[in-house]
Amino acid sequence: MEITTTDLGLAARVQQLTKTFGSGDGEVRALDNVSVGVRRGEFTAIMGPSGSGKSTLMHVMAGLDAASSGRAWIGDTEITGLGDKELTLLRRRRVGFVFQGFNLVPTLDVMGNILLPFDLDGRTPSALERARIEGLVETLGLSPRLRHRPHELSGGQQQRVAIARALATAPDLVFADEPTGNLDSRSGCEVLALLRAASAEHGQSIAMVTHDPVAASHADRVVFLGDGRITADMPRQTAEQISAHMLAADGAGVAA
Repeated sequence: MEITTTDLGLAARVQQLTKTFGSGDGEVRALDNVSVGVRRGEFTAIMGPSGSGKSTLMHVMAGLDAASSGRAWIGDTEITGLGDKELTLLRRRRVGFVFQGFNLVPTLDVMGNILLPFDLDGRTPSALERARIEGLVETLGLSPRLRHRPHELSGGQQQRVAIARALATAPDLVFADEPTGNLDSRSGCEVLALLRAASAEHGQSIAMVTHDPVAASHADRVVFLGDGRITADMPRQTAEQISAHMLAADGAGVAA
């Protein structure tokens, strides 16, 4: 009998995942037979140097890119081989995204950007969802900014809007790709605290790709990638422990 993701408590997982780019002599193996899951209600950091495959892993897990071989699930739904329309609907209703570049719509004000997932789904928020959005706006300190457009906001404020948008529909799963990459350290810490609260207080599953040991230290679990493979999977670590692990891994790579 196959174990389902519900039994395993996984919000997303990939099994024997391989992803290659190019062909022949120019083929690059970005992911090499990776099997890993994101646990429900847990904040997971996916770490590794540039070229380790961490962003590719997130894109395949989120259904933004297709695997070359292997299988992928979001919750109990296998997304391997799903068509574009089905994948778009699944992502819109069950997944939130926070990107390094914020990805806000410049012509929409703050509230318009937060409500974008509902507009794309062709519906208005329910009373319960409205209350949730109001709570997010309050928590994120965005109340005085609701009629401002993205160019009128600081980087930290834009990223808070992106987080409010990602959490507005109460998705099971939030993918964050280098969410603090364009922020100063103070704004970055605020953003990480918000993601941690979404996991700890609201039971949302967060998967964050980062190369920053300080960012990864906010997570409950740290998964390390190197050359397209998982090299370590550890419970919560300090920034110093993460840095030491990465230095040791770099040293081993040089020695090899």
